[in-house]
This record gives sequence, C-alpha cells and structure tokens, in this order.
Amino acid sequence: GKDNTFFIMDKSELDLISQSLPRFLWSRLRLPLLIEMSPDFGSGSARIQGEAEVEVVSKLLGKDRQYAKQIIIYLPEVKELRRRLPTATQYAFITNLRESGVE
Repeated sequence: GKDNTFFIMDKSELDLISQSLPRFLWSRLRLPLLIEMSPDFGSGSARIQGEAEVEVVSKLLGKDRQYAKQIIIYLPEVKELRRRLPTATQYAFITNLRESGVE
C-alpha cells in the first residue's frame, strides 16, 4: 500500500485475475481490488473503479463487458467476488461528510 504495508495474496487468485485480464491492462491493474461501499450507491450496492478493475470484475461475475471506468455491483455479486478473490479484494467504506442540501 501507499503506507508501505504489504498485502499477501494467494497465487491462485492472481492467476485467475491474470487469465481474466488482457495482458495490455496488467500494468494498469491496482491490487487489492477495492470494493467501495457507500450509502450514495444505494442499499446493498458497491462500486469498483478503474478500467482494468472493471474488466476483471465483469469477467469473473459473468457480466457483459463494461467499457467504463466504474461498475456498480450488488450484494450477491459482492459476496461472489469475495468468495472467488478473498485475499485480492478489500472493502473501502466511503461516507459523504457534507450534509445533504448544504453547499
């Protein structure tokens, strides 16, 4: 991580990720994959950001290929993603510090 912490990931998960991602996107992939949870996404929803990250998640979840920099997934998909990549994914809980209606 940016704070010099290390993440230990299973080789089998890294192999699965590499098989799910075109080689030209390997250098753009940021690991661990962050599953962003926020009330702003709606109840039971999460966001994955990044072109390479969206490609991996779409492929692993059997979703239509996404040509976007982010994807919203829902609780059953979050559970499936964590089941398949327990060491290569991590939750990020996001909150909006601004009060609604106050600018």
